[in-house]
Amino acid sequence: MVNSLKQVDWRSIFSLSSLSYTVIGVAFAAIALEAFMLPNKFLDGGVTGIAILVNLGFGINLNLLLVLINLPFLWMAWQKIGETFAIQSGLSIFLLVAVLHFLEVPAVTEDKVLAAFFGGFLMGMGIGLIIRGGGLIDGFEVITEYVEKNSPLSASEITIFLNSILMLSAAFVFGIEPAMYSILTYFTAIKTTDYVVEGFEEYTALTIISKEDEKVKELIVKEFNKAISVYKGERGYLPETFHIKHPCDIIMTVVTRLEVHRIKLAIQEIDPKAFFYVQTIKEVKGGIIKKVGKKHV
Repeated sequence: MVNSLKQVDWRSIFSLSSLSYTVIGVAFAAIALEAFMLPNKFLDGGVTGIAILVNLGFGINLNLLLVLINLPFLWMAWQKIGETFAIQSGLSIFLLVAVLHFLEVPAVTEDKVLAAFFGGFLMGMGIGLIIRGGGLIDGFEVITEYVEKNSPLSASEITIFLNSILMLSAAFVFGIEPAMYSILTYFTAIKTTDYVVEGFEEYTALTIISKEDEKVKELIVKEFNKAISVYKGERGYLPETFHIKHPCDIIMTVVTRLEVHRIKLAIQEIDPKAFFYVQTIKEVKGGIIKKVGKKHV
């Protein structure tokens, strides 16, 4: 244990940015729960959803449930992911419990749709900010990552399966309508979390095949300040002229999703028949990615 604690990056845990993200994220999550979700019996996914289900169904204290249900996942995170991550997640969870204990927020609206949307939005904001701070408030993410490494299922398939069971349980305990609103809350939360974590600058791979490949390369590099990779290939092979083919450079560049449309329009001015395909990228590291001032990093 002593050796493990020495491996913990305490400077990262207690950095100003990490603490700021965590505190603001916990505040958003607490407001979502008390002002929107709990008064309407709406669930989120994961451990938070389980805790709400048990709290509303059996009257067990929500704060106690959040701690007890998350403890096994925190231990798993310590063993399988890393000590720093486990401690940051533990701090986030205990801070959420403390805020829920001392903060009283009245219900904001009785409109079910508004409660589901804004509850999910604020919860997603909270979760996303906490992730940016380096932790989690929901142990389901830990088991999802662990199971994904040891099964043929993807993380999204595991998450959908576990949360489907949770929503079916909500329908059994509270009825179909609250369960349907819970699904809306959960969907809003995960989409908001994606935007907060990835930002509007989520990276996308744009591949272009054009007869004007030299002009397209010059446009992307000089006008949009983007690095490119070039593959040697052939274009043609159309159904009506299958035997006709031409050598060409296949151009690939990494851009943000806000830039994709502008670059495509500019390329189509050069070659209206240019062929594009777009791929979502989970992670980008190294190379020339984004602009900082007049330089690129």
